[in-house]
Amino acid sequence: MGKAKRICHLALRFLAFGATLSSVIVMATSHQRAGFFPVYFEAKYTNTPAFKYFVIANSVVTVYGFFVLFLPPKSLLWRFVVALDLVFTMLLISSMSSALAIAYVGKKGNNYAGWLPICGQVPKYCDQVTGALIAGFAAVIIYIVLVFYSIHSVLDPLLLRKT
Repeated sequence: MGKAKRICHLALRFLAFGATLSSVIVMATSHQRAGFFPVYFEAKYTNTPAFKYFVIANSVVTVYGFFVLFLPPKSLLWRFVVALDLVFTMLLISSMSSALAIAYVGKKGNNYAGWLPICGQVPKYCDQVTGALIAGFAAVIIYIVLVFYSIHSVLDPLLLRKT
Protein backbone atom coordinates (compact mmCIF):
# COMPACT_ATOMS: atom_id res chain seq x y z
CA MET A 1 0.00 0.00 0.00
CA GLY A 2 2.90 2.35 0.69
CA LYS A 3 4.18 2.08 -2.86
CA ALA A 4 0.75 2.89 -4.33
CA LYS A 5 0.49 5.97 -2.10
CA ARG A 6 3.95 7.09 -3.21
CA ILE A 7 3.09 6.67 -6.90
CA CYS A 8 -0.16 8.61 -6.44
CA HIS A 9 1.71 11.35 -4.57
CA LEU A 10 4.38 11.57 -7.28
CA ALA A 11 1.73 11.69 -9.99
CA LEU A 12 -0.01 14.58 -8.25
CA ARG A 13 3.29 16.40 -7.77
CA PHE A 14 4.21 15.88 -11.43
CA LEU A 15 0.79 17.15 -12.57
CA ALA A 16 1.17 20.22 -10.34
CA PHE A 17 4.65 20.85 -11.74
CA GLY A 18 3.37 20.52 -15.30
CA ALA A 19 0.40 22.83 -14.69
CA THR A 20 2.48 25.60 -13.13
CA LEU A 21 5.20 25.29 -15.77
CA SER A 22 2.70 25.42 -18.62
CA SER A 23 0.96 28.46 -17.13
CA VAL A 24 4.30 30.27 -16.91
CA ILE A 25 5.28 29.40 -20.48
CA VAL A 26 1.92 30.30 -21.99
CA MET A 27 1.65 33.60 -20.10
CA ALA A 28 5.27 34.59 -20.74
CA THR A 29 4.90 34.04 -24.47
CA SER A 30 1.63 35.95 -24.75
CA HIS A 31 1.92 39.07 -26.86
CA GLN A 32 0.23 40.59 -29.85
CA ARG A 33 0.69 43.81 -31.74
CA ALA A 34 -2.32 45.75 -32.93
CA GLY A 35 -2.88 49.18 -34.31
CA PHE A 36 -5.11 51.72 -35.81
CA PHE A 37 -3.42 53.35 -38.82
CA PRO A 38 -0.16 54.96 -37.61
CA VAL A 39 -0.70 54.16 -33.93
CA TYR A 40 0.42 50.71 -32.80
CA PHE A 41 0.45 49.12 -29.38
CA GLU A 42 1.68 45.80 -28.14
CA ALA A 43 -0.23 43.78 -25.57
CA LYS A 44 2.04 41.61 -23.44
CA TYR A 45 1.96 40.26 -19.94
CA THR A 46 4.67 42.65 -18.69
CA ASN A 47 2.30 45.59 -19.22
CA THR A 48 0.20 44.46 -16.25
CA PRO A 49 1.59 44.04 -12.71
CA ALA A 50 -1.02 41.38 -11.91
CA PHE A 51 0.14 39.23 -14.82
CA LYS A 52 3.77 39.73 -13.77
CA TYR A 53 2.82 38.60 -10.27
CA PHE A 54 1.06 35.58 -11.77
CA VAL A 55 4.17 34.59 -13.74
CA ILE A 56 6.53 35.14 -10.80
CA ALA A 57 4.33 33.21 -8.34
CA ASN A 58 3.87 30.31 -10.74
CA SER A 59 7.62 30.30 -11.47
CA VAL A 60 8.44 30.07 -7.77
CA VAL A 61 5.95 27.26 -7.28
CA THR A 62 7.32 25.48 -10.36
CA VAL A 63 10.85 25.52 -8.93
CA TYR A 64 9.56 24.35 -5.55
CA GLY A 65 7.56 21.56 -7.20
CA PHE A 66 10.61 20.43 -9.15
CA PHE A 67 12.75 20.13 -6.01
CA VAL A 68 10.04 18.32 -4.04
CA LEU A 69 9.84 15.68 -6.79
CA PHE A 70 13.32 14.52 -5.78
CA LEU A 71 12.79 14.49 -2.01
CA PRO A 72 13.37 10.98 -0.59
CA PRO A 73 10.19 9.31 0.73
CA LYS A 74 11.67 8.61 4.17
CA SER A 75 12.95 12.16 4.72
CA LEU A 76 11.84 14.13 7.75
CA LEU A 77 11.48 17.17 5.51
CA TRP A 78 8.01 15.98 4.46
CA ARG A 79 6.57 17.63 7.57
CA PHE A 80 8.04 20.92 6.36
CA VAL A 81 6.72 20.23 2.86
CA VAL A 82 3.16 20.11 4.25
CA ALA A 83 3.55 23.67 5.53
CA LEU A 84 5.22 24.81 2.30
CA ASP A 85 2.45 23.23 0.24
CA LEU A 86 -0.06 25.31 2.15
CA VAL A 87 1.97 28.52 1.72
CA PHE A 88 2.48 27.96 -1.99
CA THR A 89 -1.18 27.07 -2.46
CA MET A 90 -2.12 30.41 -0.93
CA LEU A 91 0.42 32.13 -3.19
CA LEU A 92 -1.11 30.46 -6.25
CA ILE A 93 -4.63 31.43 -5.16
CA SER A 94 -3.68 35.07 -4.65
CA SER A 95 -1.86 35.32 -7.99
CA MET A 96 -4.73 33.57 -9.74
CA SER A 97 -7.33 35.93 -8.30
CA SER A 98 -5.38 39.05 -9.26
CA ALA A 99 -4.78 37.77 -12.79
CA LEU A 100 -8.44 36.81 -13.18
CA ALA A 101 -9.53 40.29 -12.11
CA ILE A 102 -7.32 41.95 -14.73
CA ALA A 103 -8.33 39.42 -17.38
CA TYR A 104 -11.99 40.19 -16.70
CA VAL A 105 -11.34 43.92 -17.14
CA GLY A 106 -9.47 43.19 -20.37
CA LYS A 107 -12.37 41.11 -21.64
CA LYS A 108 -15.34 43.19 -20.48
CA GLY A 109 -13.86 46.60 -19.65
CA ASN A 110 -15.24 48.86 -16.93
CA ASN A 111 -17.72 51.51 -18.00
CA TYR A 112 -17.62 53.32 -14.66
CA ALA A 113 -13.85 53.78 -14.77
CA GLY A 114 -13.77 54.40 -18.51
CA TRP A 115 -11.66 51.32 -19.26
CA LEU A 116 -12.37 49.82 -22.64
CA PRO A 117 -12.12 46.08 -23.35
CA ILE A 118 -9.02 45.16 -25.37
CA CYS A 119 -9.81 41.58 -26.37
CA GLY A 120 -11.52 42.74 -29.55
CA GLN A 121 -8.26 44.28 -30.77
CA VAL A 122 -5.85 41.57 -29.56
CA PRO A 123 -7.74 38.24 -29.59
CA LYS A 124 -4.62 36.04 -29.83
CA TYR A 125 -3.20 37.67 -26.71
CA CYS A 126 -6.46 37.19 -24.82
CA ASP A 127 -6.67 33.55 -25.90
CA GLN A 128 -3.15 32.90 -24.61
CA VAL A 129 -3.92 34.63 -21.31
CA THR A 130 -7.06 32.50 -21.01
CA GLY A 131 -4.99 29.37 -21.59
CA ALA A 132 -2.48 30.41 -18.95
CA LEU A 133 -5.28 31.11 -16.49
CA ILE A 134 -6.84 27.70 -17.16
CA ALA A 135 -3.49 26.00 -16.49
CA GLY A 136 -3.07 28.15 -13.37
CA PHE A 137 -6.53 27.18 -12.15
CA ALA A 138 -5.69 23.51 -12.68
CA ALA A 139 -2.50 24.04 -10.66
CA VAL A 140 -4.49 25.61 -7.82
CA ILE A 141 -6.89 22.66 -7.72
CA ILE A 142 -4.04 20.14 -7.81
CA TYR A 143 -2.20 21.95 -5.02
CA ILE A 144 -5.35 21.99 -2.88
CA VAL A 145 -5.65 18.24 -3.37
CA LEU A 146 -1.93 17.90 -2.59
CA VAL A 147 -2.34 19.82 0.67
CA PHE A 148 -5.10 17.49 1.83
CA TYR A 149 -3.20 14.44 0.65
CA SER A 150 0.00 15.60 2.36
CA ILE A 151 -1.80 16.31 5.61
CA HIS A 152 -3.37 12.88 5.50
CA SER A 153 -0.26 10.94 4.56
CA VAL A 154 2.30 12.81 6.67
CA LEU A 155 0.42 13.86 9.78
CA ASP A 156 -2.19 11.11 10.13
CA PRO A 157 0.32 8.29 10.75
CA LEU A 158 1.85 10.40 13.52
CA LEU A 159 -1.53 10.67 15.22
CA LEU A 160 -2.15 6.93 14.90
CA ARG A 161 1.15 6.07 16.63
CA LYS A 162 0.29 8.16 19.69
CA THR A 163 -2.94 6.29 20.44
